[in-house]
Amino acid sequence: MNTITEPEPDTTPSAGAKDDRATDRRPVTTVAPAGRSRRRARQFVLRTPGGALSLRVRARALLVGIVLVLAAAAIAVVNLSSGDFPIPVGDVLRSLIGQGDPGTDFIVHELRLPRALVALLVGAALGASGAVFQGLTRNPLGSPDFVGMTVGAATGALVVILLLDGSGLQVALGAIVGCVLTSIAIYLLAFQRGTQAFRLILMGVGVSALLEALNSYLIVKGRLDEALAAQVWLIGSLGSRGWTEVTIVAITLAALLPVVLHYGRHLNMLALGDDTATLHGVRVERSRAVLALAGVGLAAGATAAAGPIAFVALAAPQLAARLTRSPGPGILPAAAMGAALLAGSDWAAQRVLPDNDIPAGVVTAAIGGLYLTWLLAREWRRGR
Repeated sequence: MNTITEPEPDTTPSAGAKDDRATDRRPVTTVAPAGRSRRRARQFVLRTPGGALSLRVRARALLVGIVLVLAAAAIAVVNLSSGDFPIPVGDVLRSLIGQGDPGTDFIVHELRLPRALVALLVGAALGASGAVFQGLTRNPLGSPDFVGMTVGAATGALVVILLLDGSGLQVALGAIVGCVLTSIAIYLLAFQRGTQAFRLILMGVGVSALLEALNSYLIVKGRLDEALAAQVWLIGSLGSRGWTEVTIVAITLAALLPVVLHYGRHLNMLALGDDTATLHGVRVERSRAVLALAGVGLAAGATAAAGPIAFVALAAPQLAARLTRSPGPGILPAAAMGAALLAGSDWAAQRVLPDNDIPAGVVTAAIGGLYLTWLLAREWRRGR
């Protein structure tokens, strides 16, 4: 890829603009005094050799993304090295590159690596999906958790587990179908001469409450062993995950993440309103529909692989946006943050209580509850 440095356009008003501001009573942006030059964020445009694809990134966002990826990888290596049979990090790394002994290879590749990869990939999918929906709804609460999509995926999985007596890949397919059908239902219920963010969120909250009641009813009516298995799946767990789940979420990311990155450039324009976005050449309805479908697919694939992991899609984009100091949630930093969050939560789930591997969804729910309390208090202090 060729890297081209592009400075941001200079927004400093010229001397001739003073008279215009004297007659214009609209609020104006305060300019820093002389001697205090504002720090301009450096931007890079990454292009493929043929120029078919290009991506504009901020230097700080790129640096934060790299640090988050390295942090997620380091946590995954720690997860691979620790457990009932501790393995030195060096032996883990040698096993990953094919130079380990047979015993270490079996523990790393067969027992621990699928779980670590599911944590990374599911976290990345949830982070990217949350960034898409928060950008579309222009609301920090507009994540798949609150809009009801993960609950719909859980309903589809419960129908397969409790009513159709399915397992494995059938449960994953049921979760994907449930997520897609729930998304369509929410969109149709919220549609009224177009869609607006607040209607989507309100309809999502209402549909989510109805599906939660249905899920509870299905568990109560199911057999005891099936109900226990379904309840563990509803919490969201990375235990006993194998290469089937890795394949599901990996294919989902490989297919949908490039689409999200391509159309994600329009999120900031869509946040300015449909008319402004149209004037800048954005096909509003097409971009919104493609982004929404891709976000649904990412959430469905992640839920199918690990269950409805709570709050990762909610918290990851906002934490990434604060680290990158970007005006909106970036797709790649949010995905990297989601991977790091879920990998860290999986480590805590295996180590918080001795001799007890709790579901990772319990840890993410606890962290997410604290984050949501802080976020609501912060927005309330701002008068929103």
